[in-house]
Amino acid sequence: MFPVNLNASMLKMKRLLKYFEPRLLAGYIFPVFLIFFGCREEDKIKERISNIPIDLKVYRFDREFAEANPEDIPELKSRYPYLFPSQFPDSVWTAKLIDTVQLELSAEVHKVFDDFSEESTALESLFQHIVFYFPRIKVPSIITVTSDVRYNDRVILTDSLLILGLDNYLGKDHHFYRGIQNYIAAGLDKQYMVSDVASAFVKKILQYPKNRTFLSRMVYYGKELYVKDKLLPKISDAKKIGFTDEDIAWSQANEEQIWRYFVERELLYSTDAILDRRFLDPAPFSKFQLELDSESPGRLGRYIGWQIVRAFMEKNEVTLQQLLSLPADEIFKKSYYKPRR
Repeated sequence: MFPVNLNASMLKMKRLLKYFEPRLLAGYIFPVFLIFFGCREEDKIKERISNIPIDLKVYRFDREFAEANPEDIPELKSRYPYLFPSQFPDSVWTAKLIDTVQLELSAEVHKVFDDFSEESTALESLFQHIVFYFPRIKVPSIITVTSDVRYNDRVILTDSLLILGLDNYLGKDHHFYRGIQNYIAAGLDKQYMVSDVASAFVKKILQYPKNRTFLSRMVYYGKELYVKDKLLPKISDAKKIGFTDEDIAWSQANEEQIWRYFVERELLYSTDAILDRRFLDPAPFSKFQLELDSESPGRLGRYIGWQIVRAFMEKNEVTLQQLLSLPADEIFKKSYYKPRR
C-alpha cells in the first residue's frame, strides 16, 4: 500500500465537493424545476377545462320509442323529425313498435345502458376539452337510438346533433354480432364509445390529405390520434386507437422493426393505394407479408403516424389548430422521429 496523508486527502475532498456541489445541485434542481412548473401548468389547464360550463342535453330516444304506444308516434315525430323520414307513413313506425327484432334490440340495449350517467359524464368532459381547444364549436344535443346494428354509422355528428347507435356498443361477444368479423366486433363495446365520438369530431375539422403518399396518410391519422390525446387525456392509448392492451404492447415492442420495414422498402413516399389496405384501413392484422403478420394488430401505419406527430409536438411550439394545417413532410422532418427500442 502507498502511504496516505489522510488529513490532506480529506481537505482536498472537501475543496472538490465545495466546488462541485453547487453545480451538481443545479443539475438536479433545474429538471425538477421544469417538471414542477410543467405539472403546475398542466394542473391549471385541467382546472380551466373542468370549469368550462357545458349544457349537455342527452335525449334517450331509444327508451322513449321502446316505451311508446301507437298514439305516441305523432308527438315523437314532432320532437325528433330528423329520425322519421317523411317518405315513411306512420304505419311503418307503428309496426316497428311490435317488431320482435326491434323489441329484442331495445331490451338488450336497456340491459347495458339502463343508466347512462357514466357515459354522460365522459361525454361532458370530452366536450369541455373540445370547447377549450376549439372555442367556436357548439355543443350538440345527444340523441341515443337503436340502429339495427349499423356499425359503420354508430356515431353521426352534425353541427347541432350527436346521434349514438347504442346497439353498436353491447360488447364484442354479444349474439347480435355473430357473423361480424372479429376485428370489427372487438370495437363494438361501450368502452370505445367516447373515443368514437372524439374521432367523429376530429374528422369534421381535419382535412384528408390530397397528397397521396403513404407518409401523408400516416401523419393524417397521427394528427387525429394526437388531438384525441388532448381531448381524452384520461383514457388509454389502446382505447384511443381502438386496440386491445395486448395490441398496444405489441406495437410498442416492435416499433423499431415496423419503422425499419417502412424505411428499408422505401414505402414512405410511395403512392401505392394498396398500402392503405395493408397498414391503415381497419383489418384483422397488418400485412407485412411476413410470418409475424398474424401476431400484429391492423392499422399499424396509424400507430406510427401517431408517434411521429407526438415527437413533432414535443420538439416544436405549435398550437393544436396550427398542427392540423401543417403538411406531413414538415411534421416528419421536424419531428426527428426515432422509434422506441
